Amino acid sequence: MASNRILALVLLVVGLILLFFAYQSSQSLGDQVSEAVTGRFTDSTTWHLILGAASTTAGVGLLLFGKSVNN
Repeated sequence: MASNRILALVLLVVGLILLFFAYQSSQSLGDQVSEAVTGRFTDSTTWHLILGAASTTAGVGLLLFGKSVNN
């Protein structure tokens, strides 16, 4: 298995885990109250969403468009 493919899979898995944590965090009572008062999620939830989406996108992009290196 090429190292690019392994990196893509790792990015994809890490991104999905971060998105899962962001979803769990956004459903917490504290985050729901914060969103109701301020109109936005807490900083940690926002960072989980941003980094999870970026990592997942990078992983999928690398899987689909990354060059395969054969050693």
